[in-house]
Amino acid sequence: MNVTETKFKLDFLTNVILKGQSLELSRESKRDISACFDFLRRFSSDKIIYGINTGFGPMAQYRIDNQSLTQLQYNIIRSHATGAGKPLPDLYVRAAMVARLGTFLQARSGIHVELAELLAEFINRGIYPLVPEHGGVGASGDLVQLAHLALALIGEGEVRCKGQWLPAKEALKENRLRPLRIYIREGLSVVNGTSVMTGIGLVNVFRAERLLQWALLASVWINEIAASYDDLMSEELNRSKHHPGQQRIAEKMRHLSQGSRCLQKRENKLYTHLPPNEKIFTQKIQAYYSLRCIPQILGPVLDQTEHTADVLLREINSACDNPIVDPESQNIYHGGNFHGDYVAFEMDKLKMAVTKLTMLMERQLNYLCHDRINGILPPFLTPGIPGLNYGMQAAQFTATSTTAENQTLSNPMFIHSIPCNNDNQDIVSMGTNAALMTKTVIENAFQVTAIHLMALTQATDCLKIHEKMSPQTRTACRDIRSLCPRFEEDRPKHAEIEKLTDYLMNSESQQP
Repeated sequence: MNVTETKFKLDFLTNVILKGQSLELSRESKRDISACFDFLRRFSSDKIIYGINTGFGPMAQYRIDNQSLTQLQYNIIRSHATGAGKPLPDLYVRAAMVARLGTFLQARSGIHVELAELLAEFINRGIYPLVPEHGGVGASGDLVQLAHLALALIGEGEVRCKGQWLPAKEALKENRLRPLRIYIREGLSVVNGTSVMTGIGLVNVFRAERLLQWALLASVWINEIAASYDDLMSEELNRSKHHPGQQRIAEKMRHLSQGSRCLQKRENKLYTHLPPNEKIFTQKIQAYYSLRCIPQILGPVLDQTEHTADVLLREINSACDNPIVDPESQNIYHGGNFHGDYVAFEMDKLKMAVTKLTMLMERQLNYLCHDRINGILPPFLTPGIPGLNYGMQAAQFTATSTTAENQTLSNPMFIHSIPCNNDNQDIVSMGTNAALMTKTVIENAFQVTAIHLMALTQATDCLKIHEKMSPQTRTACRDIRSLCPRFEEDRPKHAEIEKLTDYLMNSESQQP
């Protein structure tokens, strides 16, 4: 895919990050980057400019001798490669590299074009630097994590290539690539910015969107099982509340339920054909909130997911380092474009939205497992002997436990600033931590949804309503059953939950 302009679109990012498509820098992009570099080289020859001939952070008051300027750039990389914890998975490192390239394409960083070209080669060849999870406070951006990325670019540290860990120097040699050379400020330009939190955030958005589609399908499906009245998703009801997310969720539900003969029409049952002398109705007049209030619960989740995507698109298409080199005004500006508050705030809001979705899935699962509530299914969906067989009982424990973890993780990072860096960074965003916590919340939500879909499939088998379901829920039931066979007797379900979770997150063959 050719990068012909400085604005990445969401479909472009989906193809490059999730589907692994390669990218190519256009002639115009290279020209603009080179023009910015040429301006910086001229402008900085007789001036004091932060990070070029001064120290970094609170040490900016120290002037650096001309003979040490190249060493200064190497030192910022090596000194800040201090991360800890597990390495980020390849997908998130890839997203971070794409986000960093997005900043360089703004042609406001003053880098030599070789840096952008080498970064594009890493992306295209699947060379993923070892980037530890922990270390970023999200104020000068992701200094620590980006330093590990930069370390690989200069031929140091480790990378994953074709699924194997190896020294970066060796990977560069195998791919006939030359390590990054320092010209003016390439070291600072790589490490200074919000690209890791933005990259993680983009993957979070992609996965949250996918998760929402499964939650929608599950919500239509459970209403089919309950034989609910379908006016909960009606256009007339939902357009009377003026939230676009709610209205679109209802519309999606109507689409997913097309062709279903499980859902009932209120006008047919209660408005025109009144129950004869029935004092206590066997069919619930109104379903439980976890079944009836889907548009009102998932509508805000949809709105928030889309808003987060918009904010991250603006971030990835911004110059997020410091200082900003501006050839147009012939000046260099010092400020704080590396501060990650926009990303941090969105990650906190997104994880709250996903946690609410997780709570909805857990409550719907409880409806299926609780025979005294649903009134139509065996306890814990076991077709075996109650008391001897236990069905989905323990799987519900896992879903409830994981939902509770999400509720705790949804406490905000955005307001948990701790001053550091000799109080130079006296208020920070914690955006990288927020993005990582959101990643965990989303992964947890997929686990809960997998258990719920397993239960929905078992409930469908118990009721034998396959032929009455909508084509889309019936197809999902068939696909899930191929991964998780029907059970009569008790058996361990750990492997099936893991397999189904991976399927929901990653399979391209079926997505609702």
